[in-house]
Amino acid sequence: MGSTSGPNSTSGPNSTDGTNRRDLIKRSAALGLISVPTMSFLSACASGGGDDNSGDDTAGKTSKSNPFGVKKGSKLDVVVFKGGYGDDYAKAWEASFQEKWGVTSTHTGTQEITGKLQPRFNAGNPPDIVDDSGAQQIPIDVLHKNGQLLDLAEVLDSPSIDDPGKKVRDTLIPGTLDAGMQGGKVVALNYIYTVWGLWYSGKLFEEKGWEVPQTWDDFLAICKDAKSQGIGGLAHQGKYPYYINVAIMDLIAKTGGLDAMKAIDNLEPNAFVGSEAATAAIEAIYEVVEKGYLMPGTNGLTHTESQTRWNQYKSVFITSGSWLENEQLKQTPEDFDMKFLPMPLLPDSKLPFEAIRAGSGEPFIIPAKAKNLPAAQEFMRMMLSKEWSTTFAKEANSLTILADGVDPSVQLRPGTQSTVEASKAAGDNTFRFLYTEWYSEMGTAIENASNELMAKRIQPKEWLKRAQAAVDKQAKDPESAKNRRD
Repeated sequence: MGSTSGPNSTSGPNSTDGTNRRDLIKRSAALGLISVPTMSFLSACASGGGDDNSGDDTAGKTSKSNPFGVKKGSKLDVVVFKGGYGDDYAKAWEASFQEKWGVTSTHTGTQEITGKLQPRFNAGNPPDIVDDSGAQQIPIDVLHKNGQLLDLAEVLDSPSIDDPGKKVRDTLIPGTLDAGMQGGKVVALNYIYTVWGLWYSGKLFEEKGWEVPQTWDDFLAICKDAKSQGIGGLAHQGKYPYYINVAIMDLIAKTGGLDAMKAIDNLEPNAFVGSEAATAAIEAIYEVVEKGYLMPGTNGLTHTESQTRWNQYKSVFITSGSWLENEQLKQTPEDFDMKFLPMPLLPDSKLPFEAIRAGSGEPFIIPAKAKNLPAAQEFMRMMLSKEWSTTFAKEANSLTILADGVDPSVQLRPGTQSTVEASKAAGDNTFRFLYTEWYSEMGTAIENASNELMAKRIQPKEWLKRAQAAVDKQAKDPESAKNRRD
């Protein structure tokens, strides 16, 4: 996603446990290419399916091949976050959709999702389908609470285009719908298979003779060596502290195991304060700050500014999701050799080094008040076809949540390929936080605390206190009881 998206996602009660996450990677790895990164998700509006529009001018006749009643000659309003994945894939989809259905599209590619769309949602005139991602994403939980998203059950229960004998939901990598759930309903379709962690340059490592660090001590040793040579150890996207939280939360999960992760998502009173894993993780991150291993100036940079300096070898490591390679194509030297790295381990970690945070990202949504619901629902159904999934992989260098959905001839770039290999190495050992999708206000509060920590304005103990306060505040909301991980 190119920013706080990368910085995001959501999940529901039915399949949010560690087993489903693990199955997701395991099965995708077994499918060959299918376990790569990216971030994309889908959200939709509150009620209704094609039948609700039977009286308007966008409703056509339904049939086996046209389950939602797409009407020839109608128009579709599509808005796509134009970040790391660009929007060429969406333009290709729209051309295909017009050829098949005779529906013309109004296309908007932008990074200003909130600025352009919040007024339209407020006025009851939203687009028909939206890639709601990026730093200016409209929080999915907020749209859901306002009744502005379509329940995507009808799309997911419709016949698969590639195999009409199967429902669409049965053709997806297990667990990938979790991130789009709110209150037990899938209201956003996280379309891209994403991996989060650290990144480095294979070329720089070879030149310096560094070995890939598997422990935090080894990670710090490289940072120390880099500093002595005038190179930053760790860069982070300071203006978007979502990114440094990738490192913090990965360390918590890998140190304390899935129970430590679930304690945060389930809003436990000891999620942070009283958690040995959280304490160890935040102290480890703060050590990087205290020892001066941060890339100079990184606290004041945007995601792209910080990432570009990293591409210029001004820092060894950077945190991000698997959209990073796509986002930095123009800034990355040809021989940079971008590589993905699972978060190194603190002592006595419960998960192995190979464990990674992985799942679906980049949410697509269908607003409840979309003017052309039949076409929007069919468009989403076609997104989950092998043809459109392959189109996405070719145009955006990323895999989708469709199981075995990308033609084997598609060649992935080095960074993306390294995430495929990391996913296979992880096997069962994957995890995924869901609080970022379920509780956007809580997530922002924790990010703000991290921003203060990285700037040395607060100490680890205060960070834990603020993070726990955010959890405790969220726990008081009765709606929170609808989201639970077992």
